[in-house]
Amino acid sequence: MKKRILKDLLYEQVARIGKATSSPKRLELLELLAQEEKSVEVLADELSITIKLASAHLKVLKEARLVTTRKDGKFVYYRLAGPDVGRLWVTLRSVAHEHLAELRVALDTISSAPDKLATCDRKALMAQAKRGEIIVIDVRPSAEFEHAHLPFARSMPLSEIANRLNELPKDTEIVAYCRGPFCLFAQEATQLLQNHGYTATTLSDGVAEWQSAGMPLKHAKTPAF
Repeated sequence: MKKRILKDLLYEQVARIGKATSSPKRLELLELLAQEEKSVEVLADELSITIKLASAHLKVLKEARLVTTRKDGKFVYYRLAGPDVGRLWVTLRSVAHEHLAELRVALDTISSAPDKLATCDRKALMAQAKRGEIIVIDVRPSAEFEHAHLPFARSMPLSEIANRLNELPKDTEIVAYCRGPFCLFAQEATQLLQNHGYTATTLSDGVAEWQSAGMPLKHAKTPAF
């Protein structure tokens, strides 16, 4: 009986992670925090929910030890408890994509599939960027780029691209990425560039996917882990 009680306790502890990640909004919070630490206010705005509801979801994640906090004046900032939490999000999403046809259909509906690099040789891509054969642009907000970004990428937030087209040569392919497969920033950027005569492609990877694959990231700031 004691062994049974012990086994139940072990599985119960692991189940805490499952319970914490059982909410769509909490999964989205993990994806956002994989980019950089963010305040409750910013997270609530990103998720289009109230600060009270965002705080409640973050409390669940914190109780499961998936996120940690720091206080700066009256603001509370959340961040992932470690890079393994980012890998957990990528693994969950990858398993769902492999086994849930509904997810694949939903992704096909919102994605511009012909122009999307769903999978790629990451080392080859990095080598091409290093040689200048392609230009990789990070279309996330600049603060996320400053925390971590793909090597040889340049920051060009979606809201700035239209006014910075002169920075991009038309004789070189542009590869845009954002927060990962569920993020639409890169697709919007690709479409905008194509409309202006550029050869542009969307990379489905974000920094979480890149790191989970064991690829190096460039940190302009000290990592928040």
